[in-house]
Amino acid sequence: MTPTQSILAFAAAAHTLPPEIAAAATALLGDTLAVGAAGSSAPGADGVYAAAQLWGAGDDAPLLGRAGRLPAPAAAFANGFQIHSLEWDAVHEVAVVHAMSVVTAALHAVCARAAARGAPVAPDRALVALAVGVDIACGLGLAATEGMRFFRPATAGLIGAALACARVAGTPPAAFADVLGLAVSQASGTMQAHVEGSQALPLQIAAAARAAVTAVDLANAGLTGPHDALEGPFGYFKLFEGGVIERYSASIGSGWRIGEVSIKPWPSGRAAHATLGVLAAMIRDAGVTAAQVHEVQAHVPPLVGRMIGRPWVPQMTPAYARLCLPLLAALMLSEGRIDPRRFEAATFTDANLRAIGDRVRVIEVAGDANALSPQRIVVMLSDGRVLDRQVPATPGHPANPLPAADQAAKLRFALSLAVGPVDPRIRDNPLAWLVDQGER
Repeated sequence: MTPTQSILAFAAAAHTLPPEIAAAATALLGDTLAVGAAGSSAPGADGVYAAAQLWGAGDDAPLLGRAGRLPAPAAAFANGFQIHSLEWDAVHEVAVVHAMSVVTAALHAVCARAAARGAPVAPDRALVALAVGVDIACGLGLAATEGMRFFRPATAGLIGAALACARVAGTPPAAFADVLGLAVSQASGTMQAHVEGSQALPLQIAAAARAAVTAVDLANAGLTGPHDALEGPFGYFKLFEGGVIERYSASIGSGWRIGEVSIKPWPSGRAAHATLGVLAAMIRDAGVTAAQVHEVQAHVPPLVGRMIGRPWVPQMTPAYARLCLPLLAALMLSEGRIDPRRFEAATFTDANLRAIGDRVRVIEVAGDANALSPQRIVVMLSDGRVLDRQVPATPGHPANPLPAADQAAKLRFALSLAVGPVDPRIRDNPLAWLVDQGER
């Protein structure tokens, strides 16, 4: 088989998740739904909901953290935006893909629509589809050999999400190639939004989730897509992403990539979490205060420098701020946490915070163009002490998991930020919410 055929065969095959992978996938789903509920209060979320209500009538699927239901494509869009809007969603660090975000939003929309029409999807079947979609999205990221030009969580996420949705939407395996082709035909979203800190960044996740639903709907209605959409002369790996597809296809099925996905402790760019983790531990374990910090140096790979090495500017947007290490470090040193409600003009113009942020330096070191790690964090204290930490695994990575108490605290805090009543299934039974079954 060609690499594309291997991916399609994996997408359509019967799978049984090992117990540890099923547990990891369920935990990641609960985390994703909680941050999506929190995202209902994010800047732009009300506007997205208002716009989505204009895109047709229907009540296929519920929304995260707010009352009301929308047609499946519109619900996927709104929920996808909310999941990524606070930069709190889970990420596969090596692939640099927020793989849960697009897959969860799209898969939920398709499952909820099926339930509304009297053909509910079994929870275990949906969980397998989630794991398959995340695996493909992450695998495409792992196949990359060049720096990102397009926003990979949206492009690779769309492909994984569409094939996950095909598994639960009754799509015949022979049409999975059409689903893939129709997904790539709708793929979009560049890194320019990331550079500028634009609200278009979560909108690209939203658009990818909606496109995954429409790709499946079109294929199921008999429309076809290009069949060499990954490897062809104008396919994904020629236009969107420089890479070697065999880096994924040769090992596909040998392990589950969803088990490699990291949970984010803080609502900020993942590239900042190594520094934030060191500072949080320093405050907790050594009682160090912001006044004692002379300088913070983050020695990071080029991708990290490009993502979070941006200067503090008083006119920054919340999206820009969540990726500005000087601001994030200042908030952690002064408040001991990152509260998404602090990304506002009063914070950006706070002279005391700015004085702390001015002590933070981002120093790029040579390395893999796609790597988020390893990172070295050096903290120089005013009394002459130097704390020098290598960070091989960032907090929340499977090799450095969040303590259960910290994860529970994150979920409680995230759910408290929702604009409307929180569906108890999000907290107590995330799989039931995914397929829209059980007590609401």
